[in-house]
Amino acid sequence: MSDETQKTTHFGNETIPEGEKAGRVHGVFTSVASKYDVMNDVMSAGIHRLWKDAMMDWLAPRDGQRLLDVAGGTGDIAFRFLRRAPGASAVVCDMTESMLISGQQRAEAEKQADRLEWIVGDAMALPFEDNAFDVYTISFGIRNVTRPADALAEAYRVLRPGGRLMVLEFSQLPNPGLQWAYDRYSYNVIPAMGQLIANDRDSYQYLVESIRQFPDQETFLGMIRDAGFGQAKYRNLTMGVAALHSGWKL
Repeated sequence: MSDETQKTTHFGNETIPEGEKAGRVHGVFTSVASKYDVMNDVMSAGIHRLWKDAMMDWLAPRDGQRLLDVAGGTGDIAFRFLRRAPGASAVVCDMTESMLISGQQRAEAEKQADRLEWIVGDAMALPFEDNAFDVYTISFGIRNVTRPADALAEAYRVLRPGGRLMVLEFSQLPNPGLQWAYDRYSYNVIPAMGQLIANDRDSYQYLVESIRQFPDQETFLGMIRDAGFGQAKYRNLTMGVAALHSGWKL
């Protein structure tokens, strides 16, 4: 057996061969695509919208920039970016076509069609040339990538010199008591909501488990620096329930 076939990774709390993860993640998001936006609002009581607005505040989109939003799903980040910079353009890239189709059916997509592309692609092997984008974003997606370090390397490759990386992802609360309470909510309430609203408990059980498997803020910051990004920093959101990480291709 080759070393490659022996490599394993996490799928939630389950350990699986690396080669299986992309297909299983694809299955999760194909299953939840039609209810994805509704569930985001329900699970976070709408707070995910504030987090995404905070991302835009720090990012400060400008006219003339070209955004690549990876694992961009239904277009939330791209729509926000283009509203703030009407003279910019954006590409939404996601491995799950049904998520992109759901995004294209949103009213914003038609209004911004001349500045917005939807591309099926893998975060670890992006279908774009080197130095092609000014901004790379990925929101609540990098924890689902089989090898996050490879995704960060691809982000560095496709960004132009002076380009900006920004990652929005669930993270870890620094207070153990608050983390305990948040874990109880996550494990007991979110899968039940998934069953009630999306008729899919298992997918939301995986999404909760995947948050716990993702590196904490400082560890992920180190991964961004290892990928070559300079001026790497992070900001906690809602006490660390989520975090924004930023870096520059200098």
